[in-house]
Amino acid sequence: MAERSTAAVDVADNDGEKPSAAQAETATTDGAGTETMSGEASESQEAGEPGKDVAARPDSAGAEGRTSPPELHSGHKLARRYRLEECVTRLDGFSSWRAVDEKLRRAVGVHILPADHPRARPVLAAARSAALLGDPRFVQVLDAVEENDLVYVVHEWLPDATELTAVLAAGPFEPHDAYQLVSQVSQAMAAAHREGLAHLRLNPGSVLRTESGQYRIRGLAVMAALRGISSDHPQRTDTEAIGALLYAALTQRWPYESDAYGLPGLPKGVGLIAPDQVRAGVHRGLSDLAMRALVNDGATASRQEPPCTTPEELAKAVAAMPRIRPPEPSFAPPEAFQQRAYGPPPIRNGRPGPAVPAPVPPPPPLQSRTGKVLKWTVSALLIAALGLGSWQLADTLLKSENRSGDSQHQDKKPGGGAKKHVGKPIAIQGAAEYAPDGTPQDDDKVQLTYDTGPDSKGRDSLWRTRGYNEGPKFAPSIKKGVGIVYDLGGERRLGGAEISLLYPGTQSTYTEIGLYATDSLHPTGSSQTPLSGFKELLKPTQTGETTAKLTINSSVKTRYVLVWLTALPESPPEQYFERPFKQAITDVKFTD
Repeated sequence: MAERSTAAVDVADNDGEKPSAAQAETATTDGAGTETMSGEASESQEAGEPGKDVAARPDSAGAEGRTSPPELHSGHKLARRYRLEECVTRLDGFSSWRAVDEKLRRAVGVHILPADHPRARPVLAAARSAALLGDPRFVQVLDAVEENDLVYVVHEWLPDATELTAVLAAGPFEPHDAYQLVSQVSQAMAAAHREGLAHLRLNPGSVLRTESGQYRIRGLAVMAALRGISSDHPQRTDTEAIGALLYAALTQRWPYESDAYGLPGLPKGVGLIAPDQVRAGVHRGLSDLAMRALVNDGATASRQEPPCTTPEELAKAVAAMPRIRPPEPSFAPPEAFQQRAYGPPPIRNGRPGPAVPAPVPPPPPLQSRTGKVLKWTVSALLIAALGLGSWQLADTLLKSENRSGDSQHQDKKPGGGAKKHVGKPIAIQGAAEYAPDGTPQDDDKVQLTYDTGPDSKGRDSLWRTRGYNEGPKFAPSIKKGVGIVYDLGGERRLGGAEISLLYPGTQSTYTEIGLYATDSLHPTGSSQTPLSGFKELLKPTQTGETTAKLTINSSVKTRYVLVWLTALPESPPEQYFERPFKQAITDVKFTD
């Protein structure tokens, strides 16, 4: 299995506006310690790769005249910032490195070419174009620079994701996992093509799966530029590549005769056959979808649906399918209750395990006259003890009630019942969004969370977070949380809070809320330690309800209260709010 050296980064959905963060590609190292850029197959594998109209552009760097990669070494710094650590690729005149951004103290990847390399300009242009896309489903480009006779592209180094090549090596996907793969990748590539960007090297090495099951695509535009690849039909090329990924996920085979990416190809001479004919138990709808993406010149005789020739068409075809839900978890009964515990010893690793002792039978009942007398004596003693204990308990309760009668008298209602303390509402005087990382969610609508009715422009009375592809908890490398600071008009000791939410949750996808006392309406904080110096009023609490009723036991007095969300529930896509993990606050109330 490939060593994991890339990971997912979740970037907020701007709900119609492009985020400042951009996406790009990164690189992985295989088990032998040599890197394959975006899962580059050997030249012998290229014949079996999707995208028959893809061709390498001729360039002036031939076998003799190709520019040599610059002589760099571990410890060398670029821009006095990026310290090279390990060279993971040297290929076609360029090199790729694992490096450290000393300014932000994080790992990054760097592609380096000589400035006079024939592909240097296309690579620089491709990296800058990919950086403008701003889609979190693509790995992020951090820098693209020409400096000191070098061109280098800096990108994320993401250690918590696994290359799809390694995932496929473990076996075919379950239908739900294959459905998620084709859905997420087709939607991402449709968004890229709407911005005029193509991949052209989409394969199991350029798709990464995070630990949360989200997919990230690396190498958008950049890998094709590094390899000198172009296509007359880029949308068709990328669509067929997505079909090949789905085919491989369903069958654990590459849909061409040549072996590629650690997968065996199809038998020679039989042509392209449907996945459900290659392997038993394949989901029929996904099998048809793979064929519609792969057979771009027309559907086969056994398929009635038209082919998909663009990622947009493929994404719509996936959305039109009935949603495939994950399998229900199965629970095995405890070993102590299994029948084999009373049978012969189990066989483990070819050897019989330790014998389970037979249950000891209970002792025979006492049948003699002495035994009967003893039983009656024990029973009488137990009855006497119970009676005495009950009498003492009742006497204690009566005395306690008499002692507390006077103190309770003053709390009696006229009707005779005791008063129940009800917290008085605290009027909120103002609010401001708290965004220590400099990327607010919906800062012009915070006042709608404590006002009633729509605002002056007729908008709904709520404040929304952005949408995220991962959840329910935020990815720590992107955000620690989102929230709003409320001004109570003066120092108060809080007794409770009631927060009304738009989206409900479940046990596995939930909202998590914490409350903190701050020193101002606009407290200072960093993206790394946003709550530093704040006093905790309520530890982060999970809820799946649309109304979170929180009880505050802290004795801290404060004027400013931060409502801090650290997890968001999953909800269906909506217009302008397509990403699954999001939340909105419709109303906030505080009581003393």
